[in-house]
Parts: sequence; structure tokens; C-alpha cells
Amino acid sequence: MRIAFLASSAKVAQTALKALVDRYGNVPPHEAEVIVALGGDGFMLRTMHETVDLPAPVYGMNRGTVGFLMNEYHEEALIERLREAEQEIINPLSMTAMDRDGKIHHALAINEVSLLRAGPQAARLKISVDGRQRLAELVCDGALVSTPAGSTAYNYSAHGPILPIGADVLALTAVAAFRPRRWRGALLPSTANVRFDVLEADKRPVMAEADSISFKNIDWVEIRTDTSIRHKILFDPGHGLEERLISEQFT
Repeated sequence: MRIAFLASSAKVAQTALKALVDRYGNVPPHEAEVIVALGGDGFMLRTMHETVDLPAPVYGMNRGTVGFLMNEYHEEALIERLREAEQEIINPLSMTAMDRDGKIHHALAINEVSLLRAGPQAARLKISVDGRQRLAELVCDGALVSTPAGSTAYNYSAHGPILPIGADVLALTAVAAFRPRRWRGALLPSTANVRFDVLEADKRPVMAEADSISFKNIDWVEIRTDTSIRHKILFDPGHGLEERLISEQFT
């Protein structure tokens, strides 16, 4: 089996990279049948973004601090594990944002798109779904739209719901909502087009993030699921995203 090994800069990941390459060989990602990512969830997300146009699926092994998207690290029997692995398909979110200078920005997010206040005052956001205003004013530290795959990440920390991986829904979650008081957000169909308009953007600056890609001084953001892009992730049998999403709710 032709494997491309990629590793984060962490010492433990680099040590694992050398051991695995010595044992199984290594090919460039564009020649690989499987891409093995060594690191944490952050490195896994970066690998998925960088290899999305390649045919090979990505199999992560945890050599980082967080490993929700990763399998356990073992050097032995890797070929057998890869052959038996189960595949999950993830569609990312597509973000289009305009800043206060009128510049348009585009980015993709596997986990979530978030808007966060970038100054001392709370953000004021207007929320529309499929062209219909749903919330005239949300006063908050921020808000985010999460995929099921990303629902256990920042979304969960912000008290958003955990979504089953097969659910055709997105989570819209507020971060420290002040008005409406204690508003937690909403569940939306995965086909929804969500728009945030920043109110008083000059006085209350807001930044937008798509996974780890950030843009400052945002005027508005539109978010939708991009079904034309399919991220292929491999998991050991019985340890896929569906099982992890369920298990996370009982820990």
C-alpha cells in the first residue's frame, strides 16, 4: 500500500514520522492510496484542507493534544488497520465575508465559521436565514455556525448541541449572549444559507474565522454547506465519528 505520511512540527509527531517511514516507506501525497496525518485535530484539519483535491482519504493518528478526529497511535499492523478502516464523508462550510473596506473574502471550514468581537464592546449582529430576518439584534461576544463534525469543538465549548454525523443540520450557537438573554442558538437544515450583518461595525468591530483562517473588520458574512467538496476521513472500526459523537455526550 502506498502511504504518504505527514506530521506536525511537534517532537512526538516527528519521532513517530521517522519510525513509520522507516517501517512502511513514504510516497508524495499525490501518489498515495492513503494519507496518514500525525498530530492533533488542528493538524488533521490543515491536512484535510491541503489534500481535498487528492483522491486519497486521510487517516489520522493522535500525536497531539486533542484527537477527536484521530485514531489511536500504534506502529504495528498499520496496513491491516488502513484496509479495515471505515470512511466518513464530510462536506465543509463555505464562507463569504465582506470587510469594511468592501473587500470580499472566501474560505472553507470543516468545523465551524465563527464571528467574534474584536474590541472591548460586545458585538451586535443581525441574523438572517435563507433571506429572511430571524433575529434583528443579537448582542454577544460572538456567534458561530457548526457542522456535525465540528459540533464537539468550539461549538460544544460555547454550550452548543452535539450533532450526529449523519444529521442534515447545522448548529447556530451564540457565544456569551447578552440580548436576547440566555439565547443559545438554533438548529438549521444543512441547506440553509445563514447571513450575519454586523451592526455598528465601526464602533463594535468583529472578526470572522473559518476554522483557523481569520479576517478582521467584517461588515457581513454568509455561510452555506458546500456539497461539491467531499472530505474523506478514515477511522478504525467502531471508533468512527458517529460513535465518538454519541460517547462524548455520556462522559
